[in-house]
Amino acid sequence: MGNKKILFLSILTVTLLLLNTNCFSQKKKNSGVWKALLNATPTDTTAEDYYGSNSIRYEDYVYKKNIKTVRLHDETFELSQAILNLDSQEKLNLSFDDLDADLKNYSYAIIHCNSNWEPSDLMPAEYIEGFQENTINDYRYSFNTLQKFTHYSAIFPNSTMRITKSGNYILKVFVDGNPENIAITKRFMVYQNKIIIQSKVSAASIIADRNYKQEIDFIINHNGYEIKNPYGDLKVVITQNSRWDNAKTNLKPLFVKDDELVYDYDEDNVFPGGNEFRNFDMKSIRYHSERIYSVKTDSLGNHVDLYTDEKRSFKRYYTNPDINGNYLIKIQEGTNSEVEADYCFVHFFLPYDDVLTEGNLYVFGAFNDWKCTQENLMHYNEKRFGYECTLYLKQGYYNYEYVFLKDGSTVADETLIEGTHYDTENDYTIYVYHRQNGTFYEQLIGLKRLNSMKDY
Repeated sequence: MGNKKILFLSILTVTLLLLNTNCFSQKKKNSGVWKALLNATPTDTTAEDYYGSNSIRYEDYVYKKNIKTVRLHDETFELSQAILNLDSQEKLNLSFDDLDADLKNYSYAIIHCNSNWEPSDLMPAEYIEGFQENTINDYRYSFNTLQKFTHYSAIFPNSTMRITKSGNYILKVFVDGNPENIAITKRFMVYQNKIIIQSKVSAASIIADRNYKQEIDFIINHNGYEIKNPYGDLKVVITQNSRWDNAKTNLKPLFVKDDELVYDYDEDNVFPGGNEFRNFDMKSIRYHSERIYSVKTDSLGNHVDLYTDEKRSFKRYYTNPDINGNYLIKIQEGTNSEVEADYCFVHFFLPYDDVLTEGNLYVFGAFNDWKCTQENLMHYNEKRFGYECTLYLKQGYYNYEYVFLKDGSTVADETLIEGTHYDTENDYTIYVYHRQNGTFYEQLIGLKRLNSMKDY
């Protein structure tokens, strides 16, 4: 029995060694496949799942997968920024679609923030007159669409809610009267003109950057408004085309003379010019626009295939009118675009020889709040030799571009695919925040919109 036991153990040991060697060999053989899979999987923690937890984020964010096409703009102009003049009668229009197509009890509240988009020390009663929460009572059901939805909208400030202080704000939409059950957060700003901002956009001062970047120089004149410590109490932010990922923040004056603060830097106030945005027009899905290759309908819904795009980083710049990354909800064959515009699966394709490493490509624009998320992540198709992405979008006119987000970075780079030119037309906004002595919040004391090609 002892010899049999020793023989059995010897055979078992040899068998295990052979299995282990074979597994190692197979793993080594397939290492290239695993490496490709890892490269194709987003490792950047900033590319979070678009449908995350209900922990509040002080940014533009959608928390429910049934919510689509969230818009916040001036009630008189759909392409405007979400900005209010405190000393005016301006109002903002919030709208969104619920693809569950039922009736829910949505409410909203607003939260005052500092210039870093963190909650300020103010209590709601200190910046709101009237009700601190309002119910969204304006809703309509979709009409004659394959995708059924309920369209909600609200106008504010209104007779029951008035904002009394300037600054940054978060609009929070929640369900069933529970502020913890968050559906949407959207940023907006309220300003007062207490200063004068003189500004201009020009080619970058640094010779090596002149053909590729744009410089925003400006002077703040605060005659009649006291700023005791401009280096400690003042903060200036510049945004390009309403993006926040690449905003220039916490700019300090380069020179101080009398009532003027001069911001004339060579690098701190410079942005890549980028390129004119790509676009597609699907206001009609009966007729093809110049960017629409095909339209078809199946059991899943409407499908829109765009013409194959191309990399533009080394192509010559040419003028192409755009709406600077924005989008417009519109239907051609109907009278009420809000409820008659249908949803479509829009298919994007960008030829590319190799899989990009150390980062990922995204379809980018205002339609996804200028973010790089799992929803607009592009995936490499080895059979087609290129990157593809499918987005579920409401009918209208869209601007977009392709951006590269490097692993570990929070700033999307459009120059890799789109190129960059100093003569590209871009919109810029300068925000000036001030914390007065003895107060517990930052006022937005000035705001200036400017364009690289024309003056406002």
